Amino acid sequence: MGRDLSAIELRYLVALIAVGKDNSFSRAAERLGYTQSAVSQQIGRLERSIGHQLVERPGGPRPVSLTPAGAVLVRHAEAIVARLTSAAADLDALDAGSAGRLRIGCYQSVGVRILPRVLGEFAAGYPDVQIEIVENEDDGVLLGQVERGELDLSFVVAPLPEGPFDAEELLEDPYVVVVRSDSPLGAGKSTVTLKELAGVPLISYAQMRETHLIENRLGHPALRDQIVFRSNENGTILGLAAEGVGAAVLPWLSVDPYRTGIRVLQIAGVSRRIIGIAWHRDRYQIPAAHAFIDLAHAVAGKAVAAMHAID
Repeated sequence: MGRDLSAIELRYLVALIAVGKDNSFSRAAERLGYTQSAVSQQIGRLERSIGHQLVERPGGPRPVSLTPAGAVLVRHAEAIVARLTSAAADLDALDAGSAGRLRIGCYQSVGVRILPRVLGEFAAGYPDVQIEIVENEDDGVLLGQVERGELDLSFVVAPLPEGPFDAEELLEDPYVVVVRSDSPLGAGKSTVTLKELAGVPLISYAQMRETHLIENRLGHPALRDQIVFRSNENGTILGLAAEGVGAAVLPWLSVDPYRTGIRVLQIAGVSRRIIGIAWHRDRYQIPAAHAFIDLAHAVAGKAVAAMHAID
């Protein structure tokens, strides 16, 4: 049976999202700046329009909750609100022309080895564009911000999750093992095998998409049991390796090439991670965004050339 949803107001959907997040009419009202009765009325009108009860109201101090129908509608409502937020960002970008703001998401290794050079060249060509950098080691979080229109571009690692994204590949980044200079692991060699890592205490990253965890990227989930320390700070990971706490397994871009007291070994037979830059495929991009992508390509090319030193 078809439903006429033309009478639904956006504020009703926003109210339902808030109630679903807070499990409370009063807290949702505080979040939205309404009175509790106003939120309750909006939900009631929405329920009448939909023809379904959307919120369970047990009464008393017990929290309210979404019904199955409410949960279904919230998923669609969040997508609608995200698209409208994205549309507002598009209009702002269109008004700004070649100036305005460019919001870039990145993670630590790119932020140290790639981003500074891109920004240095970008500033010369686009002095009127304000750059905002948002950092998070989990590129899944950054992609969520791209989808909601909170970021214009974000550095990512393939494969991308499902979503309204387009991306361009920038470079391949090999996984390496970093050990203390006098470590017997890989002594006299430039590479090690996964077999040689068996039983070795490992150090690696903590916060990232499940698919990017080192034990998954290397195709050996059993390595998880060898990881004695996880951190999101490259300096901490490399410092622990330099002190012999364990062997650090991380991408080449995450290694400080000037750090003393360590050796860097490639891992034989392991696929490299693919670093790219992504954006919302349906959003308008100011010319500066395209220029930023072109510069990222150029800087990544220089990084690849430097990488040959360890091949």
